[in-house]
Amino acid sequence: MDLPRNRFKHAIAEGKLQIGLWSQLVSPLAVEVIAGAGFDFIVLDAEHAPNDVSTIVPQLQAVEGSDATAMVRAPWNDMVWIKRFLDAGAPTLLLPFVQTEEEARQAVACTRYPPDGVRGVALAHRASRFGRVDGYFQKAASEICVVVQVETAEAIQRLEAIAGVDGIDGVFIGPADLAASMDHLGNPGHADVQAAIASGLERAKEAGKPAGILAGVEADARRFIDMGFTFVAVGGDLGLLAAQTSALARAFKPGVV
Repeated sequence: MDLPRNRFKHAIAEGKLQIGLWSQLVSPLAVEVIAGAGFDFIVLDAEHAPNDVSTIVPQLQAVEGSDATAMVRAPWNDMVWIKRFLDAGAPTLLLPFVQTEEEARQAVACTRYPPDGVRGVALAHRASRFGRVDGYFQKAASEICVVVQVETAEAIQRLEAIAGVDGIDGVFIGPADLAASMDHLGNPGHADVQAAIASGLERAKEAGKPAGILAGVEADARRFIDMGFTFVAVGGDLGLLAAQTSALARAFKPGVV
């Protein structure tokens, strides 16, 4: 059996724009619905949504029936979380709050088997199709995509070094946490934050690595695409559900906030 090809990893390496959606509903059925909509990637969030390995697995299964690639956001840049999500079959990992070149190196090491890294060895798991992928240990790294989140002003200043680490496939700029780190909590649209985002994008380009970002509204998403971001999450299932149900309620119940 062959190792599945990570379409997202190869697409961003070639500079092909990828449009995605965030998922925080912790529901395989919801993931199946949004994955079939035509997005290139779906972020399964285990940092700010109540996900763990047991809930992520059925969501990965739901994505696998579509043309989208699953990206699992771990709770932290942590060896144990990384190992468990990789064994569960996550093709792409999004790792939060990477602040330094050394932390980026540690992230990559956690996705590689010895002697190239420190990933724990299991003989059979979902990622190896339960041991049926020929030469999985030798091939695994070629299809694992590692994306690190750069989400503070200090990390933006170090972005070239972080992005330049061998094995980092992309960097993701987190507007909300970046704004908070710059004393603009809840205001990622502030001019200083937007300037930092633009600086981060240019630094990623200098390092030769694709950059991604999350946009809350369509206008921001289109602006980020025009700026040159390679992968852009243009919304989330939780936000869409909240907004649309509120709008529907207001349409029939005047006075509803």
